[in-house]
Amino acid sequence: MRRLYSVFLGVAVAVMCAGSAFAASDQAMKLRNRSDLTPYTPPDAFLSGNFVADEDNPGFIFGKVKDFVSTRSCPTSWLIEEGERNRIQGLDPKSGPVEYTLYLEEDCPGKIVYYVFVDQSQANTAQWLEWRKRFHKNKAEQQYGAAKASLDRASENGFPVDGELRFVEVNGDLALKQPEQILTGDLKFQPLYDITQGKAISR
Repeated sequence: MRRLYSVFLGVAVAVMCAGSAFAASDQAMKLRNRSDLTPYTPPDAFLSGNFVADEDNPGFIFGKVKDFVSTRSCPTSWLIEEGERNRIQGLDPKSGPVEYTLYLEEDCPGKIVYYVFVDQSQANTAQWLEWRKRFHKNKAEQQYGAAKASLDRASENGFPVDGELRFVEVNGDLALKQPEQILTGDLKFQPLYDITQGKAISR
C-alpha cells in the first residue's frame, strides 16, 4: 500500500509540474492584458505554410510556421487581439479572403517575445495585392507590385507563401532590427528560398 501511495504521489507531482511548465508567467499575463490578447488556434493552412519576414521587399522565404515554432526554447502560445477575433468571426464568408494578425508568444524567464505574424493563407498573390489596395489605394501597385511578381515566381517554383512575420516585440517594445535580420542572424533560422536570386537555397 505504501509503495502504491508513493507511485501515486510521484505521478501527481509530475502532472502538477508539467501543468505549471505551460502556465503563462505573471509578466506574460500582464502583457496579454495590456494588449487585450487571448489564446487562439491558428488554421493548419497557416501553420503548415511558408512565410516571409518583410512586407515591402522580402528577400527570403522561410519554412513552415510550425517549424519555426518548434525551434523556440521557451514555452509558446498563439494569441490574438480580442477585437481582431471578433472582426474575423463577424465577417461574411462571401466577402472573400481576409488577413489578420496573430501573436506567437515565447515566455522565457524575465523575457517575453512576441513574434507578430499575419495569416495570409486564405489569399493567392493577386488577392494579397488587392487586400493592400484597400489601405494604400493607387500606391499599392507601385509599392507592392515587385514583391507580388517575386512571390508569383517563387510559388511557380514550388515555394508558395501563406504568412508573414511583420514585427518582433521584446517585453512589449518593438525590436529595432528587421524581422529578416532577427531570423537569419540572431535566431539562425535559415531560409528555404532566395527571392532575389529566384532559387532554392541549398542546405
